[in-house]
Formats: sequence, C-alpha cells, structure tokens
Amino acid sequence: MAVIVEAVRTPRGKAKAGGGLSGASPTELLTSVMRAAIERAGVDPALIDDVVVGCATQTGEQGADIARTASLLAGLSHETPGVTINRFCASGLDAVNMAAAKVDAGDERLVLAGGVESVSRVPMFSDDGPLYSDPRISREIGSVHMGVAADLVATLEGFSQEELDSYGVRSHHRAFSAWSRGVFDRSLVLVEGTTLAMDEHVRPNTSVADMASMTPAFANVGARGQDELALSRYPEAGEIRHVHHRGNSPSLADGAGAVLVASDQTAKDLGLPRRGRVRSYANHGVDPVIMLTAGQEAVAKALDRAGMKVADVERFEFAEAFAALCLKFERDLDVEPERFNANGGTIAMGHAFGATGSILVATLLDEMEASDSTNGVVGISGAAGMGVGTVIERV
Repeated sequence: MAVIVEAVRTPRGKAKAGGGLSGASPTELLTSVMRAAIERAGVDPALIDDVVVGCATQTGEQGADIARTASLLAGLSHETPGVTINRFCASGLDAVNMAAAKVDAGDERLVLAGGVESVSRVPMFSDDGPLYSDPRISREIGSVHMGVAADLVATLEGFSQEELDSYGVRSHHRAFSAWSRGVFDRSLVLVEGTTLAMDEHVRPNTSVADMASMTPAFANVGARGQDELALSRYPEAGEIRHVHHRGNSPSLADGAGAVLVASDQTAKDLGLPRRGRVRSYANHGVDPVIMLTAGQEAVAKALDRAGMKVADVERFEFAEAFAALCLKFERDLDVEPERFNANGGTIAMGHAFGATGSILVATLLDEMEASDSTNGVVGISGAAGMGVGTVIERV
C-alpha cells in the first residue's frame, strides 16, 4: 500500500497583481515545494522514480510540462521523468492518486506528486480551450460557468442566502483560528523572494451582515444564456436564484503543493517518515451542467472501495467549490460540521485550481495530527463535471 512520506504546501496568495505570490513564477512555486518535500523527508532525490503534477491552465508560464521543468530545477536526476496532468480543479489530488496507483501497482517505489497554479500570472481560461471558448461545443456538451452551476445547485436544493453566507463566515472564522493555533505550521513552505507566510484571503472579522450586502457574482453571466442552458437541462429549478458572491464562493489564489508517495516497504527500507497511508481513491463524472456534485460522488465511491461508511470518517477536507456544495455534502451524507473542513477551506483560504488537491492532502494530514484522528477523506470537484476522492489513514 502507498504511504505519504511528506506533504507540504505554500501559503495561498491573492490571484492579482500585487498578490503575495504574484512575484513568483509557477515554476518557482512548484520548485519550492518539491525541494522542501525532499529535504524534510530526508530522501535522496536520485531515488525518485517519477514526478506527477496537476495544473489546470497549461499555457504560458505553466506550459511545456511544468512537472519536468520544475523537477530538473529542483535538483532531481535527469533520469527522473515528469508528467503534468489536467483534471481541472481536481488535478492536484488526481496527481497524488496517480502516484499512489503507480506505487500500488509495483511500477514505482517513490513518486513525487503535487500541483501548481498561478492564477495571477496565468489567468483562468487563458488556454482558450474549446470547452469554454467554442459556443457550439459548450452548448452541445451542456457546459456552463462554475458559478452558474453552483447557483443551480443552491436553487434545486433550496438553500437560502443566509445559509450560504453563514457557511462562508464559518470558513473564514475557522481558517483564522487554525492559523492562530499553528495547525498548518507543519506543512507550510515559504517561497523564496516573497514575504507571504499565511493564506492571504482570510478575513477573520467578516460577518453574515457583511455578506448580505454583497452583489451576486454570476447573475450577469447567467443572463447571457447560461441560465437558459442550465434550465433546459433542469427545468424543475423554475428560475435560477443567483445567491453566490465573493463571500460564499472560493477566492482565486496562487499556490503549490507537493506530496511524496512511497511504497510502505520502501519507506521502511529507507527509514523515511510515514505521515499517512493512501487507503483508496476514486474518480467520478456527472452531467457538466450540474458539474460540481462530482466530488461528493467520488468521495462516496472511494469510501465504498475502502469498505468504509461515512460514519467511520473522522475528518473531511472537501474543496469549497461554493457554499451550496458544502451544505449539500453535509446534508446528503449526514456529516456533522465538526467533522467537515474543521479548519476552514477554499472559500476563506483560496482556490489555486490545479494545486488545491495536493494542498488539501497536506491540510488533512495537519488536522489529523493536530486532532489525533486516525483517518480522513479529501474530496474535490472540477469543471466539466469531474470529481476525485481519496481516503487517507494515519500509519
């Protein structure tokens, strides 16, 4: 069985000019966490068999197989190959699962996985892919903007504006508390040339009253034909209520994460630390219009493969792809808030697309160690209706 030797991540910076990590290139972000994972594990980089990195917008500074570029700059052997994968927002977690699968199959002994995204330097949609740049394809497939999909879910599920705003406030308050208590210190890597030492989006003093005054973020894009497309697939919604805004939606961020995965025997032979064991993993797809429910379905599939029930899980780290998806997850799976994103999530700390999944692996390990939990689950939804889930247990 694959074990996690080390998991590290950068803080997340605001995805804008002047953001805390905007001065660092995607390669520099990724190189920082690669080096840190190797050094903290105390492993000889020459022993690493492969590198798998997730990235959602593979163009410009994030193009040309950034996994290979960064691994060479990080000091890995030229004999160690690298591959960059794209499952949109779920890319970083899928990279970890791919590394675990290669180890479980006996193909590799030691794999460096992770994810990177610099949204400030390589903006969302800048790769100009046909899924969102070609109206004919978007309409034929049924792809809509993620925010419209989130508003569709909120409408179908009957969540009120106050419920969504309360969840957003909860995320910010929990994130600030976790940072104040040093929960994330174990996995944090500072990026050379920057001064950012904490996730930059966290707003500790935000309130439901503050959020109630925020303007809906996706009404305009919905009015330009996206609502019509969504309702053609889900007429039972009647009329989409646009209830998500910048306070209860994930903030765009820059960041990177790295996870060093080994076979259990290799870790023992080399005397490497073992922070966790990858018990199971799963991918799942749903209708691209509803889109963001795929992560929840992938989690359910991963639990089934592990022979576990939701009640068996002590901690869930679920990418906060809008508040409605988190409330739906808690309600559908009967998960108490205490077990769900105990230290806040991407609404408060930022969503760095391809990096988020690998960052959440580090976040889960940090929380399991802080709370002395024995197991946990990471889940994430991506564009086009794809989701990934992973079950991790402490060794």
